[in-house]
Amino acid sequence: MKPFLAFWSGQLFSLLGSAMTRFALTIWAYQVTGEVTALSLMAFFGFAPVILMGPIAGALVDRWNRKLMMALSDIATALATILMMVLYFLGTLQLWHVYVASFFAAFFNAFHWPAYSASVTLMVPKRQYARATAISTLAESGSAILAPILGATLIALAGVGWVFAVQLIGIAVGLIVLFLVWIPSPSRSQVGKEAAGSLWRESFFGFRYIFGHKGLLGLQLIFLLGNFFSNFAWILAAPMILAHTGNSAPMLAAAESAGGIGGVIGGAFFSLTGGLFKRRTNGVFIGWALPAFFMGALVGFGQSLWWWMAGFFLASSVGSLNYISNQAIWQSKVPPDVQGRVFSARMMIAQGVTPISLLLAGPLADKIFEPAMQPGGALVGLLGPLFGTGPGAGMAVLIVLASLLTVISGLSGYLFPVVRNVEKTIPDHDTTVTTMSDPVTQTLD
Repeated sequence: MKPFLAFWSGQLFSLLGSAMTRFALTIWAYQVTGEVTALSLMAFFGFAPVILMGPIAGALVDRWNRKLMMALSDIATALATILMMVLYFLGTLQLWHVYVASFFAAFFNAFHWPAYSASVTLMVPKRQYARATAISTLAESGSAILAPILGATLIALAGVGWVFAVQLIGIAVGLIVLFLVWIPSPSRSQVGKEAAGSLWRESFFGFRYIFGHKGLLGLQLIFLLGNFFSNFAWILAAPMILAHTGNSAPMLAAAESAGGIGGVIGGAFFSLTGGLFKRRTNGVFIGWALPAFFMGALVGFGQSLWWWMAGFFLASSVGSLNYISNQAIWQSKVPPDVQGRVFSARMMIAQGVTPISLLLAGPLADKIFEPAMQPGGALVGLLGPLFGTGPGAGMAVLIVLASLLTVISGLSGYLFPVVRNVEKTIPDHDTTVTTMSDPVTQTLD
């Protein structure tokens, strides 16, 4: 685990800088426009290219050096950050600049996750897959604690521009560690040999593989539904708090930092237990339902900082359970030399609807639910006693509705035996030979 832990420490610095920039841009964009649509568009342009590039990125990750692919992703993020920093200090930064910079960085970030995930598979033994994934989530949760606090402090003392500078330092540290750590190359599996061919053929191999394993496909369809609905709750939480508090950056920082603390505690617990559930599918299904319940019950219905902090804390403490459990299943079942292609296709299936939910969240909040929950609005008589009225009330209604649908999506996995029993019906990659021409999996002697 030592090389992996060194690798992880470098990612921690990089994630901290990125999280600070996201926080700063959230404050800046909402202050400039006063609309959720600006935030949802920022998220859309920062994610849509990851989906569009997914199949090609996965094929290239399996063909090329995975360390190089991650480095290119970090360098592209640095260039986009430099552009925004220069424009900010010149006093000419506009929202469309942020959209373009986010799109550019996301285009290259499509390579990072499949390269990172496939690298971790090679760096740790199979029994440590869930633990390594849990430790990986600690970097995100740790940055979620510090980023809002440091970001709010820097904004107050020096302005948004210096937050960009901190991100550049974090990227530099991450790159140095990345080049120092050793990442093994995968051996060629039978599946990898059969998948070889043109870039076009290899780009769509991941989809053929997943559609040939119905249990794995079912897992990703649950993630597709869960991501579609949960994105509404998570994208609306920050503007809801800002609307309720008169654009208070410290109060938003307190709520998000509470979420970071919960994420660290949960990640540490899961790193010790390996994901809580011996049967990973339980972790996937319950891991979707629990955080959504806390988001709806505490963040959506709550109307004060303490409720929001409690909701963020509890939702984040179990928020990584579904990912940890799902990742362990896929790392165990898919041969390492094709994981780039398969994992990219897997992301495209699970996250393919995310751009749609990001585009819908802003207009639904700004044009429909927020006006309906203002004094005299269409929904005040029915929902006013539960959510109150005024700025943020409409977004709270949307958060509760989206959270309820996320709970239903996660628990629906128990209804389908092919999904519920996927760990039993699909053997692990290191004990089987799988061919695309013959879907039957044979155990090696």
